[in-house]
Amino acid sequence: MLLKKRILPLALSAIMAVSALTGCGSSSEKNSSSGAETTLTMWTIATESDSFHKPYLQAIEEFEKNHPGVKINMETFENESYKTKIKAAVAANELPDIFFTWAGGFSESFVSSGKVMCLDDYYKNYEKEISKAALANDIYDGKLYGSVTCTPVSVMWYNKEMFKEQGVEVPATWDDFKAVCQKFIDAGIKPIGTSVKDTWVLAMLHDGLALKSAGADKVTKALTKQGQSYNDPDFVKAANCIKELVDMGAFIDGATGLSNDEASASFYAEQVPMYFTGSWMGGSIITDAENPDNFAVAPIPVVNSENASVTDFMGGGSDTLMVSADTKNKDLAAAAAFEITRGVSKYAYLSGAGIPAWTVDYDVSSVPALTQQVADIAGNATSYTLWFDTLMSSDDAGEYLTLLQSLFAGDLKPEEFAASMDKQLSKK
Repeated sequence: MLLKKRILPLALSAIMAVSALTGCGSSSEKNSSSGAETTLTMWTIATESDSFHKPYLQAIEEFEKNHPGVKINMETFENESYKTKIKAAVAANELPDIFFTWAGGFSESFVSSGKVMCLDDYYKNYEKEISKAALANDIYDGKLYGSVTCTPVSVMWYNKEMFKEQGVEVPATWDDFKAVCQKFIDAGIKPIGTSVKDTWVLAMLHDGLALKSAGADKVTKALTKQGQSYNDPDFVKAANCIKELVDMGAFIDGATGLSNDEASASFYAEQVPMYFTGSWMGGSIITDAENPDNFAVAPIPVVNSENASVTDFMGGGSDTLMVSADTKNKDLAAAAAFEITRGVSKYAYLSGAGIPAWTVDYDVSSVPALTQQVADIAGNATSYTLWFDTLMSSDDAGEYLTLLQSLFAGDLKPEEFAASMDKQLSKK
């Protein structure tokens, strides 16, 4: 199959050694010989309803098996509330040994404040299994501070049967997309499921439209303050796309008050035909939808073909485990960060929740068809751009999500949204 052919060179280039960690296992060995148990604390957003929950549990079980005498105590939190919690923990010096975060701008202040342990000395034990390119967003000032699980991308999930019933094709352009939405609206069906309460879900759609309007270079320069104004017609256009969808009644009723779990449930129940989110939704469709075969995936439509193409994607290696600089078990915590992300990469791929960032050297015949679809689409990518609230600094990201809520509510016009974003991004 195409997917197997694509990953075969990676599998041949580096065969995993899943025995005990070489060079970083001294603490583990001491604990094993003494019979004492060392507990490492870890925070993630892999709640029980999350498609990554089981892969994390499997990865932890595997790590504990390979490191006798070591216990990983994982505590999970809901996505949006976690963003506040992790910032507060950094400020108060109350980080767990290992913590989930988002690479790029979101974690930059954590690193610059000295709260995160550098992993350069440990990476050499894993460099044949995960490339520096895959870890690029975890590198700050030339040093590595985290390890990623997967390479997720934003996509349009859709219900094939509902599309067929309405006689519509998968839209490749913004105009086609609006026409598809109108077709469903005319049939009395709200076409788009989303959550504004968990604003990152709405941002998945807006970010994708902004990328497909302005292009990867302009987005990156604007969000990382490299001289590109956000008060630009291409960004105004993306904001206006959201306004148009709101005005035409394209979003599910009550989106402002719905959580991601609540909104996505309507998609799994085949009450709405489209949902814009990350590639990880494939795993949830497989477990939560009554008819998983009714679902498929496609790239987010292009808004301006002069600036972007169907092969430009929001996403990349961003879901990260970092290690607290204050951990009392540095060797073990570093080993856990690498080996648990390696395990999550594997088990998320096999379950359909993610596209692996780590080398694949295991049987992939059981990988779900939906995951293979995502892998095929992402495999044709010509660019990856981190999500807005990941690429920007954490302060800028917080303001962005607040502004996006106001845009959705109609409290800000598209031009005002772009001007407010530009004002925020102009701050030093």
